[in-house]
Amino acid sequence: MSNVGDKLWGLCHKLRHDGIGYMEYIEQITYLLFLKMADERGVELPAGCAWTDLRDLSGENLTDKYVDVLRKLGKSGGILAEIYKGAQSRFTKPVNLKAVINLIDEVEWTSLGVDVKAEAYEHLLEKAASEGKKGAGQYFTPRKLMQAICHCVQPDPRASKQFTICDPACGTGGFLVCAYEWLIDATEGGKLDRATAKRVRFATYFGQDLTPTPRKLALMNLMLHNVEPQIGSGDMIYDPPPPDRYDVILTNPPFGTKGAGQAPTRDDFVVETSNKQLNFVQHILTVLKPGGRAAVVLPDNCLFADQAGEVMKVLTESCNLHTVLRLPRGTFTPYCQGVKANVIFFQKGYPTEQTWIYDARTNVPGVTKKDRPLTEQHFAEFVRSYGTDPNGRLGPGKRKSRRESDSPAGDKGWLGGDRWRRFSIDEVKRRDFKLDGFKWLKEENGNNGDALPEPAELVTDAISELEEAIAELNQITLLLENGDVVEAAK
Repeated sequence: MSNVGDKLWGLCHKLRHDGIGYMEYIEQITYLLFLKMADERGVELPAGCAWTDLRDLSGENLTDKYVDVLRKLGKSGGILAEIYKGAQSRFTKPVNLKAVINLIDEVEWTSLGVDVKAEAYEHLLEKAASEGKKGAGQYFTPRKLMQAICHCVQPDPRASKQFTICDPACGTGGFLVCAYEWLIDATEGGKLDRATAKRVRFATYFGQDLTPTPRKLALMNLMLHNVEPQIGSGDMIYDPPPPDRYDVILTNPPFGTKGAGQAPTRDDFVVETSNKQLNFVQHILTVLKPGGRAAVVLPDNCLFADQAGEVMKVLTESCNLHTVLRLPRGTFTPYCQGVKANVIFFQKGYPTEQTWIYDARTNVPGVTKKDRPLTEQHFAEFVRSYGTDPNGRLGPGKRKSRRESDSPAGDKGWLGGDRWRRFSIDEVKRRDFKLDGFKWLKEENGNNGDALPEPAELVTDAISELEEAIAELNQITLLLENGDVVEAAK
């Protein structure tokens, strides 16, 4: 995929002479990739809109046909119309369009075993980011992480006839695709009765995204999996809350502060904050069905920032926050290499009694794009430790950490080992519900320079420590203003 991506990027440079910017180029690539993959998978398209209808043409006949294909698909109805609505050709020179088509035609995309359009999109964004292009700062949830989460949460539509799965910040649809692929594996290739298969195809997978291009990619991805999802467009946390409720929510809300600055005015948000990720947590509390379960990727600051404790307090009172996975350093390389993040798992309707934390970060070499890529082995022990109950409600004795075990020290067979620990809700309360404070392993880098984090990670660490210190100072200031410190001193 990397080699193909490099070729696509090389063409992007060439097409700049045709007046096509890199974001416009990415858009055109996705339109053409979809047609090629639809041809490979036998997806039925309107007459005259097949890949072969374009591939065999050249010159002005090709550019005229491409314009006609986009117009027809945009008026075809259903998801195709959603994907191609308003689509326009940006190619003015037939030779450039032909070059892109020839490159795409060289590859059998559906055999690559990856989420092709998202991979191509990400690769081009990464290239653009390395050249400092504006708008390339977004990044995507690694596939290996999404697969591990789906393995734990088990998003199984067979549980009920109204079962629904949602990603309220779906991007290119990676979580929804992984949820569907989990179902296919769980049913030995998709062995479903006719009624269930129809419901899974048309009424199970939901999502929303703020940006038009990733939304179109999500629609394409699911359609190529023979699923027709319902994916809306809009701002989930600033728009009024939707009426729909979901059984499973899998999401990675966008990190960063862009677009933040003021708190949403929503009656269902108990804590008033401008922190986007904490507001996404509050949004999920609203749209998750009673008994429903969620897995949410959150940066470290959401476990210790000023109002993190307030939001987590609300969460633990209304949900069973049963598991936290502390992700390896560099999980989001190359898009945000220094970001440290976690996954929180919870079930609505059951107050938290204990929270299990798995530390997959301490004394684990940071993930890099080439030398130490993210693999399923990074999460294999966590998945085993999580257990077989998707709601994390295994009975007494079913989940154990080494400190609770009678097994001898150094027993490598014990699930989770020293990385897997349980904390009571009383311990969580004593830390003001700030889960980032539970750290029991110490880094053992010593003087090995090769083990030191990357510079970007060191900067992020310093910023995180400063933010945490500021949060504590703000808490002290608040106590002083309320007179609590003075009273305590007396």
